[in-house]
Amino acid sequence: MIRSVTIVPAILTSNKMDYRAQIERINLYSRRAQVDVTDGVFAPNETLDITNVWWPKGWTIDLHMMVAKPSQHIDTVLKLMPSLCIFHAEAREDLTPIFKTLKDHGIRTGLALLPSTYPPNVKPYIDMVDHVLIFAGKLGEQGGAADMMQTEKIPLVRNMKPELEIGWDGGANLRNIRALAHADLDVINVGSALSKAENPMKMYEALVAEIDKTGVVL
Repeated sequence: MIRSVTIVPAILTSNKMDYRAQIERINLYSRRAQVDVTDGVFAPNETLDITNVWWPKGWTIDLHMMVAKPSQHIDTVLKLMPSLCIFHAEAREDLTPIFKTLKDHGIRTGLALLPSTYPPNVKPYIDMVDHVLIFAGKLGEQGGAADMMQTEKIPLVRNMKPELEIGWDGGANLRNIRALAHADLDVINVGSALSKAENPMKMYEALVAEIDKTGVVL
């Protein structure tokens, strides 16, 4: 039996109007979303600045911070009070005080791992956090192909800390969502498969239905 898997729509944009439009579309079928923020340094593309990020009251927001220096953004994160804030293991600062500050303010902590990062090498961070995000796409972009080899990290992380929430980010779509759901994940973030769909709500329902299918995983 696979775990109960949550599909979380991901928002990545540099345009305020497009950001609002995505929020309005997602509101039709979900109250949890991942908001992607980049600084133009850690990731080559720059998104909407974190000071312009917002969400409707009552939403559960996973804030995915693709930034080189988390300490420069922590004050704004604390004002926004997301449910979960994810920073990258590869950031240019020690994340230990960052995670402590988040926890002290009641914000769940998350660690994202780029494809080149081997989980045991960042075990001290994994021991601290509530969520690990297996990143399998391209930083600051949506619509790429999923690197399915990254699923091999999931049992490594699970064995280190079984109670962790483990998420996936990168290339999830209707063709691979079922295989990802069977890979012992808790959360699958979906970007362009939803944001570029003609009918995002129907696509969301199709993704959920695909996960719920039984039988052999192709």
